Amino acid sequence: MTAAKKKILVVVPFAMSPENLALRQAQLKGIDLSPDLAFEFRTVKAGPVNYSSHHDFVLADTANFEAGCRAQDEGFAAVCIDTMSDSGVAALRSVLDIPVFGPGKVSMLAALMLGDKFSVLTMASRWKPLYKKALDELGLHHKCASVRAIEVPADNQALLSGKEEDVFPLLEKAAYEAIEQDGAEVLILGSTTMHQSHVYLSQRLPVPVINPGPLSYKMAEAALGLGLSQSRKAYPRPMHPRLDMLQDMMSAAQQSVNRS
Repeated sequence: MTAAKKKILVVVPFAMSPENLALRQAQLKGIDLSPDLAFEFRTVKAGPVNYSSHHDFVLADTANFEAGCRAQDEGFAAVCIDTMSDSGVAALRSVLDIPVFGPGKVSMLAALMLGDKFSVLTMASRWKPLYKKALDELGLHHKCASVRAIEVPADNQALLSGKEEDVFPLLEKAAYEAIEQDGAEVLILGSTTMHQSHVYLSQRLPVPVINPGPLSYKMAEAALGLGLSQSRKAYPRPMHPRLDMLQDMMSAAQQSVNRS
């Protein structure tokens, strides 16, 4: 009898069409993953329009938390959050025994296994608070050479599709500035929405380029293979869980968005 595949839930932080969701699922291409794993991508019911302020971060935490809070009961073996903000990761770790990973902190920590200093390539300066939050929590400001923004409006639905000829060279230019002027030895794509640029950049740059989404999938794979999950000392269970209340809140938010 063939053993059932282990399911990994990927929480996508925006509501979107099946066509746009497929662009997110394309992050699985080009990386070697165990055939014993099956990935399911799930959008949130409702959430912020973008992730560019602390207002957005609060809404994002709630939306992503709700989308994955029953993952263990649903038979998933791990959860990945598809945003560099790691929104909802800590809350999910508090209610799930299965491993939970986001690409933000994982990318920064992985960068330090490949070099001494890293830079983040991002679409817009408005995203900088997102990286500052992770650097504050990790205490790694001294390891971040820079955050280089190309100041191009981000599209969390169509991603970089149709904009490759304009965006890719701008990212390459910013990457060389980070390397030559800022001293970056490793580069991190600043959003999972930028994953389509990874092959282009990694073929043209003299330093490693981390693609954050796929890295989080590999971390989940490794944790499952090693039998590891988050520490209960670090992420204690809630004394009085309110998951039903949380799901009612997000269902109401979904209805409100659909009416508007």
